[in-house]
Parts: sequence; structure tokens; C-alpha cells
Amino acid sequence: MKTYISMLRGINVSGQKKIKMADLRAMFEAAGYSNVRSYVQSGNVIFDADSEDSAAVTAAIEAAIMETFGFDVSVFLRDAGDFRRILDGNPYLPRAGVDPKRLYVTFLRSTPAAELVENTEVPAGSSDEFTVEGDLVYLHCPSGYGTTKLSNTFFERKLAMPATTRNWNTINALYKMASDT
Repeated sequence: MKTYISMLRGINVSGQKKIKMADLRAMFEAAGYSNVRSYVQSGNVIFDADSEDSAAVTAAIEAAIMETFGFDVSVFLRDAGDFRRILDGNPYLPRAGVDPKRLYVTFLRSTPAAELVENTEVPAGSSDEFTVEGDLVYLHCPSGYGTTKLSNTFFERKLAMPATTRNWNTINALYKMASDT
């Protein structure tokens, strides 16, 4: 049995792709997953699965969402070990004066091509910064995520793949929930 953390892209945002968390948890249970629990309304679900094949689990969840709710949603799947590495690897956290409330992590579908990463720059005039590490983008947005140009859409366009972002508090909470099983 393996504990996974799934993050759904773009549900319950601006009235689009609305899914009640109780309905989402029920869908996960109907798909055969156990110990299902959710965190906030943005599609964060922690669950246990018999399969160690994360690609197969991701595909099964995406198919179940389409069948149950009738729309396509990108699912990003990680485990507690991945989240521990994320927490330990944030390059901005050790800096003096960095407010953890201004830290975010963008999850990518896979590791982007090196040339795409090299050609991705912070827009002129921005104090925001990012670091790409494998299939993650660490973000430091001193003025907050609501004002940054470094959005999911920015990285999806620049790195040519789906992305979803979570704030540092959510990263910590999901890790704790996945570790407390």
C-alpha cells in the first residue's frame, strides 16, 4: 500500500469545474482507493493505493473524474517522500527575510526540456523569482501570488506542459496529512 498526494489542476476556480470535496472523496473511494481525505477546496486529495505505478494511478484518476464529473482535469501525483524533498529543497526558505507565506511550488507534468528552462525568464520589472528543479518550480513572490506573472499559465506556455501551483502552507499541510497515516 502506498500513500499518494494528488493535486487537481483548475477545479473550483472562478466557478469553473466545480466539484464538492465530498463528491471527489466518494469518487476516489469508488475507484478503489482507501484512507481518502481532502485538504481545502482546490482538489488536494491524500489516499492509499495498492499500485506503486504512479502513472497508472494518475491516468485512472483522470479517467474517473471524466466519467464522474464530465470534464478533463490534469492530476499531479506525488508521495510523502516527494513532499519531504520539496520541503527540504526550497532554495528560498533559508534566505534571511524571506516570508514563507510568499513561497509557492508549481508542479509540472514532467521534467521540462533544458532549452525551455533556459529560455524562461522572469518578466521585466518583477521582483519575483523562480528556480526549476526537475518537475518542480520553486517560486518566491514577495508581493504574493495574486500579483505575479509567474502563474500556471505562464509556466504551461513557457515549458510546454500542464502545471498546478500550491502555496507553502498547503505543501506543509499535505505532507503532514500524508505522513500521519
